[in-house]
Amino acid sequence: MTFLAVALSLALLPPQNKPSGVARPATDVVAFVDVTVIPMDRERVLEHHTVVVRGDRIIAVTPASQARVPAGARRVDGRRKFLIPGVAEMHAHLLPQAPPELNERLLFLFAANGVTTVRGMLGAPAHLELRARAARREIVSPTIYSSSPSLNGTTAPDWRTARALVSAHREAGYDFLKIHPGIRREVFDSLAAAAQRAGIRYSGHVPADVGLAHALASRYASIDHLDGYVEYLASATPADAPGFFGVNLTSRVDESRIADVVRLTRAAGTWMVPTQSLMEAFLSRAAPEELAARPEMRYMPPAMVAQWTQQLRNFQSQAAVSAETAARFLAIRSALIRDLHRGGVGILLGSDAPQVMMVPGFSVHAELRAYVQAGLTPYQALETGTRNVAAFFGALDEFGTVQVGRRADLVLLDANPLSDIANFRRQSGVMLRGRWLPRAEIDARLTRYASPPQ
Repeated sequence: MTFLAVALSLALLPPQNKPSGVARPATDVVAFVDVTVIPMDRERVLEHHTVVVRGDRIIAVTPASQARVPAGARRVDGRRKFLIPGVAEMHAHLLPQAPPELNERLLFLFAANGVTTVRGMLGAPAHLELRARAARREIVSPTIYSSSPSLNGTTAPDWRTARALVSAHREAGYDFLKIHPGIRREVFDSLAAAAQRAGIRYSGHVPADVGLAHALASRYASIDHLDGYVEYLASATPADAPGFFGVNLTSRVDESRIADVVRLTRAAGTWMVPTQSLMEAFLSRAAPEELAARPEMRYMPPAMVAQWTQQLRNFQSQAAVSAETAARFLAIRSALIRDLHRGGVGILLGSDAPQVMMVPGFSVHAELRAYVQAGLTPYQALETGTRNVAAFFGALDEFGTVQVGRRADLVLLDANPLSDIANFRRQSGVMLRGRWLPRAEIDARLTRYASPPQ
């Protein structure tokens, strides 16, 4: 989905609410003592363990009875608690022209919910500086991967322009290319060939003229929103008017074709970022005002929430999607998530925040729940945001599990998320590259961001 612009000048914090942009240095050594570890290297738990962090690295994971905690270490009581890797939001947005204070707020909201990695899906030059500041720990932020600016039918109207953009974005230092709708097939083919030569991957939408089968054959790194999948199941052509991610084609879907598209996707090695919670919000039968009244909305600028409410109101009035069609559309997408996963296709956690009614960090909880409702176990759902993400980036030795040598991106939970995925919300604190943020510190900053009651 194309990111919806916000009236940024209305979204700024009042001066008295702006927090300092400089994060305190991480405590050198932190020990989580006598905690149950969910390492996410495979489905298991390690009871009564102590995890020691020095700087930004895990240096020990040992039974508590055998642990040696360095003198002077900060001790975090882990009794009756669960330690798990932080998760990723793999379809995030930073605002392209926002003042730094607003993007820093969004990044903190991700971190406050246990999101320790974000993949920004609509890049801009300012995001490269945010990425660098996050890496230097100057701001409280997840680790950032940034896409290029949008490649679409307007920005890449011909093959020469497309090739030049691939080169320019690669040289600028973006981590990957973002594909949007509107690119003609011959232009896309030139773009894909240039990207392969340059050694930069591409992700995002499937332009209608390209089509899902050709996109998979071209080996997208990831396809987001399951874009093109409903159209494939409905045997759509570029001349069709699919509506919102194919919702207008719901009655034509042949679910027997799911097995075929699973096979194609597995063969391509393309990962999926479903953003199912975003679809649920758009096709909800709830009034926009009801969704806008959810507790987490108080952390977003009121002007942004008002814009989301109007956008959803406009969509509901124009789309005229029946309750029956909406329910079947969402059920088809759930079946795709389930069968793609069972068929060996990698799923990556992503909810498209901040997007309409998707509050950064908070929306990953709804996305995890959607995966469990689709048929994944809680462990498999958590894998989409932890080990799977590290595998996607070719960084299994760097993060995504609780193991010695891994980056110290951790979440301390009050209850076991393997017994109920909702327990991932019950967080005692978050560690970002070795910096420990206890619940009280997180809540104090959230209070500064909270809008007054409307």
